[in-house]
Amino acid sequence: MYAKGSLTYTPLPLPDRVQKPDDQALADARAFCDYMKKRHSVREFDPRPVPEAIIAACIEAAGTAPSGANHQPWHFTAISDPAMKARIRDAAEDEERAFYNGGASDEWLAALEPIGTGVSKPHLTEAPWLIVVFAQRYGVTQDGERYKNYYVPESVGIATGLLITALHQAGLVCLTHTPNPMKFLPGLCGRPAQEKPVMILPVGWPGAKATVPAVAKIKKPLDEIMSVFRAP
Repeated sequence: MYAKGSLTYTPLPLPDRVQKPDDQALADARAFCDYMKKRHSVREFDPRPVPEAIIAACIEAAGTAPSGANHQPWHFTAISDPAMKARIRDAAEDEERAFYNGGASDEWLAALEPIGTGVSKPHLTEAPWLIVVFAQRYGVTQDGERYKNYYVPESVGIATGLLITALHQAGLVCLTHTPNPMKFLPGLCGRPAQEKPVMILPVGWPGAKATVPAVAKIKKPLDEIMSVFRAP
């Protein structure tokens, strides 16, 4: 990313200020929450193409995420090539077949039953795009010297959350698929050995008959996910 020792601490005046009065901030936060409640994980996609520029803009937004030591330990590979998507689907279904035929506990399978998942993964070929999210376990300087990345899972998780939000903002839908382990993905995607695939996002427009499992609409209420310790 950088030549070793080329960067020093240089404070800058805050480049952008987007702060608002309290009432406007609350209204905007509530409006954003309402919009995010319209985000759904979808398995049925419309075949209509998605322009690459939209995918690129969403990935660029993901790249603004904070990260440990600002090392930005992520890479996003966008795939529309049918042959590559077919290979990924075949591998995913092989893994799922092993999972459902003894690889998963009864408790795990019972937890998945209301979601309606199974071995077949047609969305991996039907979605116009697959975005493979890679985590960089370590970095390499411009001089070829290896350096440590910090808080990699946390950093990549934040960036992926921003990517999913950006896709929703663009009107697209996606589905989170976690490869396990799909070791061929770095080679298929031309990525170096230090990168590990952590997520595949099928992305596109929702199909005309797209559905979601009813259980997906059940979210924990605010009082279960938030604790407050107020100032006296």
